[in-house]
Parts: sequence; C-alpha cells; structure tokens
Amino acid sequence: MTTPKKLYIKTYGCQMNVYDSERMSEALSGEGYVPTDSPDDADMILLNTCHIREKAAEKVYSELGRYKGLKAEKPDLKIGVAGCVAQAEGEEIMRRQPMVDLVVGPQSYHRLPELEAKARSGARALDTDFPEEDKFEHLKSRPKASRGPTAFLTVQEGCDKFCAFCVVPYTRGAEVSRPSSRVLDEARDLVERGVREITLLGQNVNAYHGAGTDGDWGLARLIYALADIDGLERIRFTTSHPNDMDDELIEAHANCSKLMPYLHLPVQAGSDKILKRMNRQHTAESYIKLMERLREARPDLHVSGDFIVGFPEETEEDFQDTLNLIKTVKYGSAFSFKYSPRPGTPAAERPQVPEDEKNDRLQRLQALLSQQQRELQDAMVGREVSVLFEKPGRQAGQMVGKSEYLHAVHVTADGLNPGDLRKVRIIDSGANSLSGVLI
Repeated sequence: MTTPKKLYIKTYGCQMNVYDSERMSEALSGEGYVPTDSPDDADMILLNTCHIREKAAEKVYSELGRYKGLKAEKPDLKIGVAGCVAQAEGEEIMRRQPMVDLVVGPQSYHRLPELEAKARSGARALDTDFPEEDKFEHLKSRPKASRGPTAFLTVQEGCDKFCAFCVVPYTRGAEVSRPSSRVLDEARDLVERGVREITLLGQNVNAYHGAGTDGDWGLARLIYALADIDGLERIRFTTSHPNDMDDELIEAHANCSKLMPYLHLPVQAGSDKILKRMNRQHTAESYIKLMERLREARPDLHVSGDFIVGFPEETEEDFQDTLNLIKTVKYGSAFSFKYSPRPGTPAAERPQVPEDEKNDRLQRLQALLSQQQRELQDAMVGREVSVLFEKPGRQAGQMVGKSEYLHAVHVTADGLNPGDLRKVRIIDSGANSLSGVLI
C-alpha cells in the first residue's frame, strides 16, 4: 500500500476561508493526502490567506519565513499559498520567497490536484485566474465521514459593491451565486452526516441570486427550501450588506422558525459623510430604519456589526455620529478595527488620520460596544433558550453549545452529547459566555 502523504493547512480570516480549506483538503484527498495538525510532519503546507486585516501580506511572508528551516531539512516538502493574499500578490510571493512551490487564488482551488502535480515535477505552479467554470462542480464530492453538528456552506462569492477600503472585489472577483439545486444537495449531504445547523456564507450573502428551475432564487427562497430538509434544525447566514436586505428576507426572519434570531449586518460608520466616502451607498438613517423593520419582524433579534474608525477624513464629529448610531441600534456583539490602507483601493491614496487619534477612537468605541454586549448578555439570565451542544467543556461533565442568539452556553449534566438540541434556563453570565441548566 502507498503511504499517505500528509497535508497541513493553516487558515486565516473569515468563515469562508474555513469552508475553502475543507474543500481544498478534499480536493487533495484524491491525490493521496490526509490531514495533519502539525507542519513538522507534513508533505505539503498550505497557507489559506486573508487580505482583510492590517499588513496581511507581510504576516504571510513572516509565516513563510518560519518554514525555511523545515524546507531545508525536507527538500521534498511542498509549500503553497492560497486565498486572497495569493490572489493579490501572485508571482510576487514566489519572487520574495523562492521556496514557495504553489500559489493559487480563491477561485481556482479546484485545480489544486494539477497544480500539486506540477509542483511535484519541479515546475512553478501558479494560478490566480478567475475561471469561468464553477469550481464547486469540479471538486470531488465530500467524503461520507460523519460531521459535527454545525457546518458552513458557501452559497455566494465575490462583491460588486467596491467599498473604498476593501480588496474583496479584486481578490474574490464579481458576485456569483451557486445554483439553488447544488446548494440544497450539499445541505442534504451535510445533514445525512450529522449536521443540524448550517451557516450560509458569502461576501454579500444576501445578494444571493442562484439559478433555479423557474428563474433566479433570492436568499429568502433558498432559506425556506433549506428549512424543508428533515433533520436540519437551524439556519444562519453571514455576511450581509444593508442594501441587499430585501422585503422577503426581512419577512423570513418573522416567518421561518428555523432561521435563527441573530444577524450580522455591518454598517462600518455612523457619519453620512464617511459612509459616502466609503462608497457604502446607504445612510445612517436608512440603516437605522432597516434595523427597526427587522426588529419589528423579529423583536428578539440580536445584531452584530462591523466598524472602522479613523477612516480618511474622519473628524471627531463624524466619530460621534458612529457612537450615536451604536447607542441607537444596540449591538449584541461587533468587530471593530482601525482603518489601515489596502494597496490598490481608493481610500489608500487619501490623507490619513493620525495613528494616536485612531487608537483613542477605537478604545472609546470598543468600550461602548463591550458595555452593550455585557448588558445584553446579562439580560439573558433567567431566560429559557434553545442550545445546540457542540463539544465537551473544560470541566468534568460539562458540554458547550450555542444558543439561538449565538451565545456560548455551558451546561453540566449527565447524558449530553454533541448534536443534542435542548432547552436550557440561563443562570449566570460570564465574561464571554453563559451558564445554564437543562429544563
């Protein structure tokens, strides 16, 4: 028998990259690769990169530098860079780090087997095209191994919004949606293997317009079709753009019991001037009115968001507008960042806010968000929630799962297993999680 080759994948960034790493592993499984948790015993190392965070490319080059010694010890070791940094940097990666054997963009990872064979032959393997064929159709079907109770499922990729701070349209390409039948087939396959909750993924997931038998489907119609799958108990989706939150999707929050009352809806800023400079194509008022409609449809909806402070030309008055929006909306959680320029984006060429002002604003913004998160989490004490248990906790007999509001919930009880969906009364609120007892 042939000894399996070992594949180590390090994943950076968003849930979509987690999904992509799973599919890359599956694509290479047909070439005799099995996953390993350590780069030290790998025959191939893949870095699945993200270009969203500050100095993303430099962090990748730094990570590659750590493998120089390993490559010297194991000349047959193949090292690859995938994902958005690979798309953005292309041949520059191989120029700066000649030990890299393979570079593949996020739209081409279905070509990994032929790229791997090319690298094994000693040739440069580079593919950062935006191919016309559907990469999902060219991937081998998922192996029928059992799965945990939750899974990601990519339904939409790319972005047509061209926000002034963002590289996604350049690294992931234009918005494309998978046909509804293929999404449903993959969802059924996941459920057959033990999945009870699916999170639909997309750069602008609510812009989904997948082909159906009778024309394009929107995200709401896809959600209702997924809700008809026996055994699928929960549906979530991320990340959304305010401009794509249509009437049908708002109504789905009211009418689809399997759609969880949690929504990640980034606004980025609360100043109309800054929103216009960001090319967000919505106003603070339109966002707040949208949130009012969503909460009218689902009064217990928990909302998370994204915020950028220190965007070029942001004044203290603009920043106060952002704080006021946060106070109005009330967020259960949020991601917040200082603006950092991304080469090739419009905002990178504009006058920058001094770093000390960015730091000060970020601290004040995060203090407000943390206060809101704590207040909303503490308000859960005494409430009954539904918890999908995922894994054992740190304490003996403890299991950890997620509530419908995406709170981590700890319960100590006999007989609980991953995949169990149980009613729980919350009895305590910790720093970043809740504790409860079975009802």
